[in-house]
Amino acid sequence: MSRDRGDHSPRTLRSRGRFALTATVVVVSVTASGCVVVHGEREVVPTATRAEAARALRDFTTAYNKADKAYDPSLDKDRVTGPLAAIDGGKLAAGHRNSPRGNASHVPLKLTDARFTIPEKAGWPRWFVVDARANKGSADARWLLVFTRAAANDVWAVSYLTILAADDVPTFKKDKDGWAEPVPANDAALAVRPQKLGAAYTDYLKDGGDAFASGTHTSQWRETRLKNARKPGLARQYIDEPLTNGDFAPVGLRTTDGGALVFFATRHYEKQTAAQGVNIPVDPNTNALLKGEVRQSLTREFVSNQAVLDPVKGEVKFLSRVQGLTGAEGE
Repeated sequence: MSRDRGDHSPRTLRSRGRFALTATVVVVSVTASGCVVVHGEREVVPTATRAEAARALRDFTTAYNKADKAYDPSLDKDRVTGPLAAIDGGKLAAGHRNSPRGNASHVPLKLTDARFTIPEKAGWPRWFVVDARANKGSADARWLLVFTRAAANDVWAVSYLTILAADDVPTFKKDKDGWAEPVPANDAALAVRPQKLGAAYTDYLKDGGDAFASGTHTSQWRETRLKNARKPGLARQYIDEPLTNGDFAPVGLRTTDGGALVFFATRHYEKQTAAQGVNIPVDPNTNALLKGEVRQSLTREFVSNQAVLDPVKGEVKFLSRVQGLTGAEGE
């Protein structure tokens, strides 16, 4: 839930150093829970009670607002994790550097009309999804948050957040008691296995292909990159990598048509190299996270979380993508 939520919002990951063609994948531990654990956690149970899920949403919103008001990531560090922690951490760090006294334009986030989609599963990690209306952004938008928990003594934290038009929120498959069905990471019945979506997307951004439907975050983004790759006095290089482990692991829910809504994460690098005598513009947020001095090149690092419809057959369709600046290095 980024503080300036569009497709570009920032929580700091450590800057990478040199711009390498391979980059280390950040790993944390995945999360999500139910309040009942039976005999070695082999029992298939709801990952949370509805009351527990509602309390987790309240706790998250309270911590989130405190951090946003103060531009202090320590105030919600226990309530965000994975890609959301990376994206919002970058924004909070930049905000604090630019406005040490806090966020003068802070408006408390309010989430209403919350709907809880809670799957049944065995073992850990455990997770559930909240679909709510927010007092920010479009009036007809729905904010989807993935709450995760790795063990019974952990608190619920939000790993993924995306914003969808109300009509784009799919209908989830549920049993007679209203519990949803999680999608296995290696589900071979889907067009792309959830655990492979990150790699499929980064391959697509590099080489194209037919795995993803055309749109803003696929064909149009590739076209924009190609246009910007070489301009007079300035060249851009791009490197993309999947994030697949721990709290960055993809999660999915079965939809009524047999497909799935899947959340997955990626990291992206953009390196700008200037010709002699050409200046590289540096915006305030990039400057706040900058390591080194921009003499000839600037490398920016982003984390992105995606929500897609992964069908049984055909192309994967993007519903939303939220990206944030997490680091920058000048050379």
